[in-house]
Amino acid sequence: MKTVNKIREMRKEFNMTQAELAEQVGVSRKTINTVENCVFMPSVGLAIFISQVFNKKVEDIFSISK
Repeated sequence: MKTVNKIREMRKEFNMTQAELAEQVGVSRKTINTVENCVFMPSVGLAIFISQVFNKKVEDIFSISK
């Protein structure tokens, strides 16, 4: 499976750094970096928090393909 996300795109649209996003969702900047770069998929809770920051549905930001 290949994971894809639009976190970087969304951050740029909101003029937000990884550190700012991390602070808003209660994780470290390193966690945001590893999720953004598809090193690992976020927990369901983290995905929901990120989607709420950007006022998007989770599936608008995260996807999995074969």
